[in-house]
Amino acid sequence: MEKGIIESITAWNGGNMEKGYAGKELQKYNRQYREFDEFYHSLAAASGLSESAFWILYVVCEQGEGCLQRDICRAVCVSKQTIHSAIRKLEDEGYLYMKSGHGRDKHIFLTERGSVLAEEKIRPVMEMENAAFDALGETESRRLLELTEQYFQALVKQTEKARQYGRKEGKRSE
Repeated sequence: MEKGIIESITAWNGGNMEKGYAGKELQKYNRQYREFDEFYHSLAAASGLSESAFWILYVVCEQGEGCLQRDICRAVCVSKQTIHSAIRKLEDEGYLYMKSGHGRDKHIFLTERGSVLAEEKIRPVMEMENAAFDALGETESRRLLELTEQYFQALVKQTEKARQYGRKEGKRSE
């Protein structure tokens, strides 16, 4: 997020946080989000991988070999610099290699050693996730996705309102 967005949000809502139903449920949701984050952090650590390396291998398994570095960045919402450093480290360790594509595109491929690592450490996680998602059933899993997307879009909308408020306030003080 750009510099000043937190100040805009604070000014926009007057520093007040709702403590009603939404506030309590939001605390629960945020805790669950952090638990998910910690869960995957633990899986990466148990695999002997950094989180970045874990997610790079995960995306290569998910999207298939030859996926682009930028596709990995988009899939895991991590900066290009972070992913590039982790890819270089995995390359140095003999787990993957890159091939130049069109223009500046870099395609990512697993080495034999990387394929073994992915089969041992990443595929079981993917299988576990699929089983857990399947346990929800088709209706509930779709609803989970729909509600998560709705919440995210509402959050983006509220953030944009705060940005606009911040811009208006900035013009008033000039």
